[in-house]
Amino acid sequence: MDVTLSPQRRRRRFWDARVTWDKYSMIIRGERVFVFSGEFHPWRLPSPGLWLDIFQKIKALGFNAVSFYTYWGLVEGTQGQVRFDGIFALDEFFRAAAEAGIYIIARPGPYINAETALGGFPGWTARIKAPLRGDDPEFVNATELYAATIGKLIADAQITNGGPVIMLQPENEYDTWPGVNDTDFPAQLNKNYMEHVKQQFKKAGNVVPQMVNDHLNQGNWAPGSGLGETELYGIDAYPMRYDCAHPDVWPTTRWPENWHIMHEKHSPNTPFFVAEFQGGSGTGFGNANQDACNALVNQESVRVSWKNNYGFAIKIFNIYMTYGGTNWGNLGYRGGYSSYDYGAAIKENRHVWREKYSEEKLEANFFKVSPAYLTAVAGNGTKGLYTSTGRLVTTPVFGTESPTNFYIVRQDDWTSIDTVTYKFTVPTSAGNISIPQLGGELVLTRRDSKIHVTDYDVGGINLLYCTAEIFTWAQDTSGKRTLVLYGGAGETHEFAIDITNLTAAAVFAGLKHVGVRTRKTNSNLLVVQWNVSENRRILAFGDQLEVLLLWRNDAYNYWVAELPAEAPIANYSSPSKSTVVVKGPYLVRTASLDGKTLRLTGDINSTTDIELIYEPTGKVNAVSFNEKALNVKRNEDAKLTARLDFEPPKLSLPDFASLEWKYIDSLPEIQTSYNDSAWISCENPSTNNPQALTTPTSLYASDYGFHSGSLIYRGHFTANGEESSLFLGLSGGNDFGYSLWLNDKFVTSWDGAGEGGGSPTRNQTISLASHSLSTGSSYVFTLLIDHMGQDEEAPGTDAIKSPMGIINYNLAGHAQSDVAWKITGNLGGESYRDLERGPRNEGAVFAERQGYHQPSPPSRDWQVSNPIVNGTGTAGVGFYTTTFELDVPAGYDVPLSFVFANTTAGANYRCQLFVNGWQFGKYVANLGPQTNFPVPEGILNHDGVNTVALTLWSLDEGGANLDGFSLEPEMPLWSGYRKPWPSPQPAWQERKGAY
Repeated sequence: MDVTLSPQRRRRRFWDARVTWDKYSMIIRGERVFVFSGEFHPWRLPSPGLWLDIFQKIKALGFNAVSFYTYWGLVEGTQGQVRFDGIFALDEFFRAAAEAGIYIIARPGPYINAETALGGFPGWTARIKAPLRGDDPEFVNATELYAATIGKLIADAQITNGGPVIMLQPENEYDTWPGVNDTDFPAQLNKNYMEHVKQQFKKAGNVVPQMVNDHLNQGNWAPGSGLGETELYGIDAYPMRYDCAHPDVWPTTRWPENWHIMHEKHSPNTPFFVAEFQGGSGTGFGNANQDACNALVNQESVRVSWKNNYGFAIKIFNIYMTYGGTNWGNLGYRGGYSSYDYGAAIKENRHVWREKYSEEKLEANFFKVSPAYLTAVAGNGTKGLYTSTGRLVTTPVFGTESPTNFYIVRQDDWTSIDTVTYKFTVPTSAGNISIPQLGGELVLTRRDSKIHVTDYDVGGINLLYCTAEIFTWAQDTSGKRTLVLYGGAGETHEFAIDITNLTAAAVFAGLKHVGVRTRKTNSNLLVVQWNVSENRRILAFGDQLEVLLLWRNDAYNYWVAELPAEAPIANYSSPSKSTVVVKGPYLVRTASLDGKTLRLTGDINSTTDIELIYEPTGKVNAVSFNEKALNVKRNEDAKLTARLDFEPPKLSLPDFASLEWKYIDSLPEIQTSYNDSAWISCENPSTNNPQALTTPTSLYASDYGFHSGSLIYRGHFTANGEESSLFLGLSGGNDFGYSLWLNDKFVTSWDGAGEGGGSPTRNQTISLASHSLSTGSSYVFTLLIDHMGQDEEAPGTDAIKSPMGIINYNLAGHAQSDVAWKITGNLGGESYRDLERGPRNEGAVFAERQGYHQPSPPSRDWQVSNPIVNGTGTAGVGFYTTTFELDVPAGYDVPLSFVFANTTAGANYRCQLFVNGWQFGKYVANLGPQTNFPVPEGILNHDGVNTVALTLWSLDEGGANLDGFSLEPEMPLWSGYRKPWPSPQPAWQERKGAY
């Protein structure tokens, strides 16, 4: 592999779209690149017009890549029909990535995990007899159409074809197999399968490097490992784990200390690569909410765990998740709920105010201006060697092609909340130095970590050492450098700089600041020390260097924006590109120079002072923001500044308690006149499912093509007078519920709480003593089961095939065969009717089967009833629909959420939220935690008519009504986002064969 990077070869290969690598780093178009990536799944944001918004926010972090999964189960819900169209199409995803300048790591599976139902497999794969993810032709052949289709889409978008894709991952976390010890994995069948998946994508035209994410870190599929090996070896890790209910309690296991050694063992000739690293966490019903997950994996976690990774000389780093999105349309697995916010840096509603977003921005931008790190190698972490205390661990990362070294300092007990002071002693080009030289001590407060540098090059000026952290630096066309340093409040920091080539008189004239101490230690070395405060200080070293000393929380307000370059770099990140540094806005999206005018786009949430800290020409004298010319002036630091006034938008939001709602009974199955002749009879005498039948015929929902939302069974029998009880063994996924009727009489419900609550299964013997049955008469049980999504799986376990629905039953006084069962789920099952919204958007209840949740249902003659004021009077399911208009002023991005009030203790109801036909929430009143359901613009029409529909399922005999229901904004923004177009919102049409 040719990785020579002489200036001549670099110029010659600048236009070459190859992606290469050596043991140090990735090389894209002849330039070394730290691939800093954020995970974002477009199908969790079904408004393609907003994908650019997410890409820009990830780019604003200083990241240069996005990793994404494709979800086989959403595009081949009907076997043999792969549909990458509508919101499932990828052309806009790739186009938006290119516009934002984001490289793409494609992860098409076929298995993806990702907290999705069936791990991303289609529901029909649950009927495959062969083990999934093995080399049995029955399974492998089932993947071929999908692999060929998605493989071609990715191939067309490769960097070699002018697109953004630079890497591809076949399969996902494929590291174990039942009956195979870890030391013996992979067995031959695993090698055969992995090699086949690799070749599927190669045959489709993919030439970018293929990579693996080995979550066991045992060398599986590393280069040189044999059949199935990939070209790039990556690992994944989630050291913060998932206890969002106790966010202050950090786990004491899984803390990595030897990853560099393991990488050297497994894949010494590729860059160290973490393909997934924990960027948040998730929970399920009855647990903590997503903000608690953000509190667990917060800015302190980012400082400690990410910097620990930098100590392993990581060069490809992907954060799972950076934007999570929504498990709309029942796409999530059984352990989650509607929100997939994940506590990520970018919230589900696309806001970026979480503090870890800003912390990530500080760190990512540092590596964009630290080329020495790209060829640096990891040393071993030690206690007491570099610091004056054994309570700290210092991990050196040594430069190989420059004298620059990086030292990552953290607490030995990474969970500690103590404050530790220390002196720092390191070798430099001027000899061993004990720091700070001007007195005092350095400090590490609580859960923090620092990156100290030595012999760091700032455009030809040697920063001999620096204990403050570097946000960014840049050099303009006149040769002047601007260096931005930051630290925590109250910390003492110190740097030393070689002033040989600086004018001494000018240097000392620019250093007269309160709280800044200086000392010239020899003829050419100047030491500067300061205590970090909220007040910014700017040190001027003549006209050759200025240094900004910032409080970390002030540094959060600074943005580094790349300026566009000529093709093929264009908006992609490159060390050869120029940048601007701006302070002030809530977000800076893009920057460009138009003569002497700097044109910015971005967002503000309040009246904001914008300050131009650095631009490369030294000639800018005008600034615009979102195409609005600003009135600029020079401040006391000679920086261009302007005030940008913010006026909150005037919003008119619906009052759902006073709107007219139309109502229809959505469980007519419990009426004595109901005819279920169109339903599917459960007559399959056998199953391919690995869980053996305990009933005369299969009652597994997947055997009849029903995989999501909800299930309804009808059990017909003739009474003999001995029906004292009914035993039911049910499976519906974690925290599911059910309700049972005998003819039109309510029998009982299970609300998913109490003893056995949270379990995916429920075994219950139900007394029928209060129900008098006439011998010889016909009766029917109607059973409504909430389907919470299927499980994920480890390879070969077939856990995703775990059956849903009725697993077992016994009616007292009867043989099992006396009860004839029928089943329904969504209308058509795998031949689903709503192709725009996909195969999982609908469930079994009557209104969904009819399509009444879509806009313009035939509701003219329906009853007027309000789910808040009236509600349902009995156990059952009521369907409510209404319309309202929005008129959000142009230029404003206003995240809106539907909010369920929860003030009635013990209320047992479940409510689905449909917005313009899209299922965007499942609210479980007695479990929570989610009450707030963000719906993105594009699904919600911000300047037009909207239809909202609710299925209100009361599990209590007395019925239920909503405590409250509202549409609420969160922090409107005056925004430079591109207004999204509406996602498909097909209106109701009478469905042939609907029952």
